[in-house]
Amino acid sequence: MHQLYLEDLKVGDKWVSREESINLEEIKEFANSFDPQPYHIDEIRAKNTFFGQLVASGWQTAGITMRLMVESIPIATGLIGAAAQISWPKPTYPGDTLRVEAEVIEIKSSRSKPDRGMVVVEIKTFNQHNEVVQLFTCTMLAFRRSSGIPPLNNELVVGHQ
Repeated sequence: MHQLYLEDLKVGDKWVSREESINLEEIKEFANSFDPQPYHIDEIRAKNTFFGQLVASGWQTAGITMRLMVESIPIATGLIGAAAQISWPKPTYPGDTLRVEAEVIEIKSSRSKPDRGMVVVEIKTFNQHNEVVQLFTCTMLAFRRSSGIPPLNNELVVGHQ
């Protein structure tokens, strides 16, 4: 994948990720460690909650989204978040298959530090029914080639170790 610096990016640039499925065991494992609420860890107790069944934590959906973003958005110096807005319009269920579509919606060069700027990217995470399960608008730091920061070797990040 060709690595992009600030000067290579333009509003309207788009990327689409591969798909990633999530199963019941993964949802429970994540929830037991990070978000131990009944609707994430217990199918029976989940029936009497707002969701009516077991669902993934929004933070697990965010984690999967991040993985897919890292694999798909080729900003040369990595995805360095500076600000974000996140919402979960629909839950992620066991057996869902997620994918990410990302689009650059704004680019702002820094006036005080000319070797960098901010790139605002709208990231939609879809399930297999083409429903948005997460909407994430992220402002990321991006550098120019002149910054001297070399591109990341994403093969080490993306590959399973």
